[in-house]
Amino acid sequence: MRALQTTTLLAATVGAALMAGLFCAFAYAVMPGLSRTDDRAFVQTMRQINRAIINGWFLLPFLLPLPLLVLATVLAAKGHSPGTLPWIIAALALYLAAFVVTGTQNVPLNDALDKIPANAGSDALRDARAAFEDGWVRWNTVRAVLHTASLGALLWAVHLHGVAVRELNA
Repeated sequence: MRALQTTTLLAATVGAALMAGLFCAFAYAVMPGLSRTDDRAFVQTMRQINRAIINGWFLLPFLLPLPLLVLATVLAAKGHSPGTLPWIIAALALYLAAFVVTGTQNVPLNDALDKIPANAGSDALRDARAAFEDGWVRWNTVRAVLHTASLGALLWAVHLHGVAVRELNA
């Protein structure tokens, strides 16, 4: 069971790291870069990004950590590296909070932006951007912080798990 706990923790940590990196990159590079574009370029680029990101390379590391963290919680509660339990629970709660932010805040903004006609006039593009940009950036920053905190908790859980395994093998 310790091998399953190790594998579960490592896989969840990789997924959390990929998500923290993605959302942080949007916060410190992508969105500041797009903020310097005109309304048409901004709306068209975000629409294309939002369409392109729904693929297996995104969905696997975005969705998989949730069931892995539930499994890791169960395993830790059954005595497999018990010192890790509070950290795994924290990681799960933080990851779940980020997941909820994505689903309730960022995705609806993406969907609203996607409804803007490709041939929309400059006023419609300006209004669409105004309705989207500040809120999306704010909520992306929230989820970037939540994913990063989840990753930190997972890294500590992995460390504690490693210590527990070494002590058993000593």
